[in-house]
Amino acid sequence: MIYLFDYATLKLIWWLLVGALLVGFAIMDGMDLGIGVLHPFVGKTDDERRVVLNSVGPHWEGNQVWFITAGGATFAAWPLVYASAFSGFYVVLILTLFALFFRPVGFDYRSKLPDRRWRNAWDWGIFAGGIVPIVIFGVAFGNLLQGVPFHFDSDLRVFYTGSFVDLLNPFGLLAGAVSVLMLTMHGAIYLQLRTDGVVRMRAERAARMTGVLFIVAFAAAGVWLVTGIDGYAIESMPPKNSSSVPLAKVVTRVRYDWLHDRALYPWTLFAPIAGLGGAALALIASARRSAMLAFALSSIAVAGVVLTAGFALFPFVMPSSSDPKSSLTVWDSVSSHRTLQIMFWAVLIFLPLVIAYTGWAYRMMRGTITERHVREGRRVLY
Repeated sequence: MIYLFDYATLKLIWWLLVGALLVGFAIMDGMDLGIGVLHPFVGKTDDERRVVLNSVGPHWEGNQVWFITAGGATFAAWPLVYASAFSGFYVVLILTLFALFFRPVGFDYRSKLPDRRWRNAWDWGIFAGGIVPIVIFGVAFGNLLQGVPFHFDSDLRVFYTGSFVDLLNPFGLLAGAVSVLMLTMHGAIYLQLRTDGVVRMRAERAARMTGVLFIVAFAAAGVWLVTGIDGYAIESMPPKNSSSVPLAKVVTRVRYDWLHDRALYPWTLFAPIAGLGGAALALIASARRSAMLAFALSSIAVAGVVLTAGFALFPFVMPSSSDPKSSLTVWDSVSSHRTLQIMFWAVLIFLPLVIAYTGWAYRMMRGTITERHVREGRRVLY
């Protein structure tokens, strides 16, 4: 085995890679989920709703791969995080999976029958398949920033001491609202790029409304995080280049100080600036009907929000509110040096291919979807 990097460097690289996968998921599949939320509202007639569905028809299955890949990478690179998260968030993750079932079935079966009630039922199923995962992902990040009630025993068996209701706390719900507003804005701007006529006009209005609310909610969450949420700090730990277990370190809670590392890494402040500034500029571009620019700026905003959460947590991945020393970090929740190296080579080979193919697919299937388009392609389109 050829090791290009030492163990500590690979740990940091995989934190960056998992973060990149989450950003890709939020931008690509988040767009589809946001359009699912908008689907029953920007489309009033059957043809209008088919326009909405077919705007993402060629891409939504490929975009969902980002979610699957992020989950697989977490399992392989951070097995303790995967085990602890599925133990603590088991109920909400099962709800997410069941909600996501509505998407492929809804896309494929909605237009099989002409019955209005049949199609309307699947329209709301697609809506549920969009909004439920968005809310849950936002609530999950909100709870990570507060700390999750779990701990390890001496045999590293994980025990979760919270409940489903505990996850629905005020800050977690605000984070869920930020997630819904952000991705709905993102989806609306993409609809503005791919549609015309009345659907595009409704999408513009939806982007404007959700974008303004997102900026307010994201700013409020940031103020709350800085002034009302306790942070975590590592007092001592084994060398970063060693194989260590979570219980080998000492962690303390720091009152109202999740931003204690910002003095050391001031460049990380670009993330919240990108989140707020990207959204504001996206709304200006949207109002001027520069849809392509608006979508690029909206993508920057989405990336900024995800990176804000990641930078605020670093070096923690899943802090523990009930037993701080059980908190999982970039340094002690990872797989072996050999495993990380093998996966690094796999990423180096396949990630450029995936990005190239995705870019090619969007380029080849670009263009505006109209009501005439869906009527003429009734047998081959959703």
